[in-house]
Amino acid sequence: MLAAAFTMCAAGDTVVALDAVTVQGQSRHDYQMRSSQSGILVSRDFMENNLAGSLMQTLEGIPGIRAMSIGSGQSKPIIRGLGFNRMVVTEDGIKHEGQQWGDDHGLEIDQFAIDKAEVLKGPAALLYGSDAIGGVLNLYTNHVPTKTFEGSAQIFGRSNNEQLGMSAKIGGRHGRFFYRANFTLVDYADYKVPTDSIQYYSYYIRLDNQRLRNTAGTECDGSVMLGYAGYNFHTDMRVSDSYSKSGFFANAHGLEVRMSDIDYDSSRRDISLPYQWVNHLKVLSHTTWRNDILDLEFNMAYQNNVREELSEPVSHGYMPKPDESLERRFNKSTWTANMKSRYQLTDSHELSMGFGCEHQNNKRSGWGFIIPDFRSTSFGVFVADRYTINDNLIVNAGVRYDYAHTNISGYEDWYKTPVSAVDSVYKQRSATMTRNFNSFTWSAGINYSVGRWVLKANLGKSFRMPIPKELGADGVNYHIFRYERGNATLDPEVSYQIDAGINWSNDVLTIQIDPYLNYFPNYIYLNPTSDYVEGLQLYEYNQAKVLRCGFEAQVDYDIDCHWKTQLRGEYLFARQLSGMKKYYTLPFSTPWSIDADVKYSFDWHGSCFASLNAHIVGAQNDIVPPEKPTEGYWTLNASLGKRMHMGKTELKFAIHADNLLNKRYYNHTSYYRLIDVPEPGRNVSFMLGVDF
Repeated sequence: MLAAAFTMCAAGDTVVALDAVTVQGQSRHDYQMRSSQSGILVSRDFMENNLAGSLMQTLEGIPGIRAMSIGSGQSKPIIRGLGFNRMVVTEDGIKHEGQQWGDDHGLEIDQFAIDKAEVLKGPAALLYGSDAIGGVLNLYTNHVPTKTFEGSAQIFGRSNNEQLGMSAKIGGRHGRFFYRANFTLVDYADYKVPTDSIQYYSYYIRLDNQRLRNTAGTECDGSVMLGYAGYNFHTDMRVSDSYSKSGFFANAHGLEVRMSDIDYDSSRRDISLPYQWVNHLKVLSHTTWRNDILDLEFNMAYQNNVREELSEPVSHGYMPKPDESLERRFNKSTWTANMKSRYQLTDSHELSMGFGCEHQNNKRSGWGFIIPDFRSTSFGVFVADRYTINDNLIVNAGVRYDYAHTNISGYEDWYKTPVSAVDSVYKQRSATMTRNFNSFTWSAGINYSVGRWVLKANLGKSFRMPIPKELGADGVNYHIFRYERGNATLDPEVSYQIDAGINWSNDVLTIQIDPYLNYFPNYIYLNPTSDYVEGLQLYEYNQAKVLRCGFEAQVDYDIDCHWKTQLRGEYLFARQLSGMKKYYTLPFSTPWSIDADVKYSFDWHGSCFASLNAHIVGAQNDIVPPEKPTEGYWTLNASLGKRMHMGKTELKFAIHADNLLNKRYYNHTSYYRLIDVPEPGRNVSFMLGVDF
């Protein structure tokens, strides 16, 4: 996205300043007119300059995007307050399939392998099917090398958890054939919070040197790509593997510190019980063919996600002490194929069609139960038309049909539970069931450009099929400190949403406002109750009518060729219109927030810069009992970056500091908030890299 800004730096001097973000040569106006949905393109430069502990923490500065942090090395994406199975993450055209329902692990994707990212906000079921209610995060790792040999390398770290890591990427092109490979290794220690103690129910727990015990971890990622890039035909195959191992905060997972002989404070880099490890293998094939009037794209993938949770075996309730430490294991295999085509019927009409199918098989093991085994098969087909009335007025519309078949296996405890003074049974946690779901969805939108204004609106229906956890869960989730119970009668979730976009810009000022209104006739949510099961608060899945509305706003002002300022904010209102919690909001609703940035570039092309950010978050008093309110807070953050060219080699250095004043605050969307754990204290990240 090359946006030229002509600015007077001194009397009589005119300089052309170019944004660092590049988007396939499109102008800012062209990208705004490309889709009637709100979208943001993110370059590799942005991700390097804002490098944080995880991919979503790096992208968190984008309006409407939030990261639900999990310990010190993991985080999950949230778009407009919706996450987990209400948003889709794709990698090179394939939906990323892990154990998305889990709150305690992040995306199994190497952020250093990503060349660029795109965030689509709002319903996107027309193109992406089930789950794309909140939006889509598209990740691209398929850059085609242009040299015989090229690459990059980085070393990086963070101060709070003493993270150290390195990443390297190489590639090359020989004629029309090319290859790429990358490798990343990360290791981090227990992270620090600005408090000496926390409260878990009625227990006050002292922290050693303000560190959360057993939150250390390690990550190892690698991938190889081989491909052919012709003028009309392109094909490539990529094999990637992502492995991570991280500890659970020992004082939370069943209060292990009180019952364990492990010396959790002996080393801040040890990973002791309880801990988890996750491995995600992905084999992906991407093929395109195009001519002047027709584009064809075909993607196939196999994914295998294996996750294990291990903890010290202890007796619990009627469960005797197990013989091993494997509490839970999930092994999920996914086969995916999709095809899309774009046909230029006339100069004005562009017709798009596509279909996709997916098969999943997820098996569990271990002595702890939370979700049952399941198999699911789904397919979808869509057709859409984009009609260009003139260069300044474009309309689009489309329809889609999806069908899914889900089979859930029953499960009974491996131990007996007394039901009377003389009798005991193997308690059934989940019943065998088969559910079939289908849905018609549609979308229509308009883009209009007049003068310096770009106006757009989109109206659409999205849906989401209930996942097996929502249908059949029945067990303790220690990491989130609650007992969860599913609901076998849930219907597919439906969403109707209106999105609008208002953009005005000149050479120095850009204003963007994105309001939205969202109505769910049958929103699925985990309802906190006042009951307790096996010593933990009971949460049950229910459905209710829900209204959500909000907006994101952003103002960019270039003072001169050196100074730039930005003000951005977001607000979300949610209300249940039926059910047991009628007139209450939704659990873990995000509060309003404002970010104010000022950036100084030491040279006109921005190769050396310094920036300061104030992040302000409002109090969240709009809660669902027995949820607790969260106070508002603000943090001061800073960044510094430098790029130097030495012939064909580019050296890069970046520093990013979060919470400079080491303030103590709580994130309302973090499940650690439930046990009085504040967010990390002062945290300085650095990156030193070279491109060659």
